[in-house]
Amino acid sequence: MSDETDTSPLLVKGTASARRRDLALRIAIPFLVIALMMLVWYAYVKLSGVPPYILPGPAAVANAFVTDWGTLAPALWVTTKITFMSLMLALVGGVGFAIFLVQSRWVELAFYPLAVILQVTPIVAISPLILIYAPSTQVALLICAFLVAFFPILSNMVQGLKSVDHNLINLFELYGASRWQTLLFLKLPAAQPYFMTGLRIGGGLALIAAVVAEFAAGSAGAGSGLAFRLLEAQYRMNIPRLFAALLMLSMLGVAIFGLTTLIAWLSLHRWHESSIKREN
Repeated sequence: MSDETDTSPLLVKGTASARRRDLALRIAIPFLVIALMMLVWYAYVKLSGVPPYILPGPAAVANAFVTDWGTLAPALWVTTKITFMSLMLALVGGVGFAIFLVQSRWVELAFYPLAVILQVTPIVAISPLILIYAPSTQVALLICAFLVAFFPILSNMVQGLKSVDHNLINLFELYGASRWQTLLFLKLPAAQPYFMTGLRIGGGLALIAAVVAEFAAGSAGAGSGLAFRLLEAQYRMNIPRLFAALLMLSMLGVAIFGLTTLIAWLSLHRWHESSIKREN
């Protein structure tokens, strides 16, 4: 008994040390891979002698990132704002519409095909109509991004609400729970993992749709986003600025994915199998 008491702190300390090493490796390995890719990029540009207007080196892109920050930063903010606003609208609309659909089989049969039609229709094809009827270009961009992010959240939420254990539903009915009590205390918590999956997918799609919608809209001026800055850099053959804008979009996408993943982990790590840390 005393031996077990003496060794248990060592086991706890060893487990904590192993977790710290695992975390350090998870952080260090991606950075090492990125650094290796940057080194290969630099060596190729240096050794091949490719002109900067074809493929700039990492130093030229970093210089454009700094010197053009005054132009790129406001465009980044515009794209970020449209992305997050459309994602918030898609969350509210997707969850609300999913709750509406699962109330009745006939309601789902009547209205779910409309959501499917909106999803399978290319956003580039309907963006000219949206630009005509929307009161402003920014509203049109917001609608385009919303339509793309809406369906993944809706479909995942519908699937989650319909995947609740029927034994638990029968238990709630046995205790006299109302339809809304069953929804609030059983179906919505059970659908949370599906919702988080839709959130991660919708976050990335909202950014893609915001950029594609701006390409289609051809918006310019002070209120333009990074998509216009990409086109502007291409037309002016300012390839370092183009790479810098692409880097900004990539960083924004990674940040959105990281944020949605963190939200999912905070929501699920205490109880759901997909996020619980196992020793084996």
